[in-house]
Amino acid sequence: MNSRILTMTLVTGVFIVALMTLDAVATWPLPGSQQGYEPVQPIAYSHRLHAGELQLDCLYCHSGAETSRHAGIPSASVCMNCHKFVTASLGAVRAEDELAQQENRRPREVVSPELAKLYSALGLGDNREPGPGLKPKPVSWIKVHNLPDYAYFDHRAHVGAGVNCQTCHGPVETMERVRQAEDLSMGWCVNCHRAANQSGIAGRAVDASIDCSTCHY
Repeated sequence: MNSRILTMTLVTGVFIVALMTLDAVATWPLPGSQQGYEPVQPIAYSHRLHAGELQLDCLYCHSGAETSRHAGIPSASVCMNCHKFVTASLGAVRAEDELAQQENRRPREVVSPELAKLYSALGLGDNREPGPGLKPKPVSWIKVHNLPDYAYFDHRAHVGAGVNCQTCHGPVETMERVRQAEDLSMGWCVNCHRAANQSGIAGRAVDASIDCSTCHY
């Protein structure tokens, strides 16, 4: 009787350990996965503000997504379409206006620290004009979504099919700093293609390939 109880106890223990191991393995990230990657950028650009509150279309800044394999990072000149005139947050500008009224003077121009970095990168001085001795230099943005070299991805095919940016990039319009929302694994991509073939995209039937050579060649 004691031996039977001991055997059952050992079997139960092994079973529990196996379940715990499987549960732990299920939470391990896949090799090469950068899900959750959220690097600090050289200029603190808020997608929550621009894409969320101001509702700028993704393609306004990432125009290459329609015509190129890569979505691209907008040039600083695109930023200047707005920020030649908008130099700080509305709250900071209003605070300066109120202070100027209290001190009976004209409001001073307010330039936020992050936009000052943009102007510096463009070699701009006072009044956002090219300054003597100031040279433009590229902003060293850090790429967030990195696929391995053996995987081919083309933005234009997906944008042209009507795939929302959030499908792959997550709710970017809520992110103060962009992070990788999905694991972007092969299984994740293949499952998305299968679901698209079954349900369509934006009400249209699609033929999303699940052939290996489509992404690996």
